[in-house]
Amino acid sequence: MSAWKRFLEPKIRPAYQVLMRQIRGLTLGVRAVVFDGEGRVLLIEHSYTPGWYLPGGGVERGETAELSVIRELQEEAGIQVQGRPRLVSFHSNHRLFRGDHVLIFRIDDWTLVPATSRGEILRVEWFDPRALPEGTTAGTRRRIAEMLDGGPPDLFW
Repeated sequence: MSAWKRFLEPKIRPAYQVLMRQIRGLTLGVRAVVFDGEGRVLLIEHSYTPGWYLPGGGVERGETAELSVIRELQEEAGIQVQGRPRLVSFHSNHRLFRGDHVLIFRIDDWTLVPATSRGEILRVEWFDPRALPEGTTAGTRRRIAEMLDGGPPDLFW
């Protein structure tokens, strides 16, 4: 089934984006940079698109960005956030999807619980942030580097 998702997603995405532009003037997504006790960073691999990503997704109607990142982490990775996520940066993603913005949250305090997503996530793994796996997306690499180096975040995804 994941092969079908990988095949169909690039073909469906343009129509989906056109629809979202008509329904919503702006779209908002969230991503989380989650560290474990060893300093490793959490990355996920989706079933429908290649590459390693920070966990996250779209903010649903009637949902705050904080609640969205909390929900996405539990769904995708079985991470239950303790306390409030810390917003660290805000990025325009208009090069990939006009009108899209992504908020980055840092998560240091969490517990492991069963993930609730079914079929969307192929793998959930922890990596040394200075030795990310092949296939890690460019945006993911930049966000992690910004967090580690402490420099100002790029305004664009």
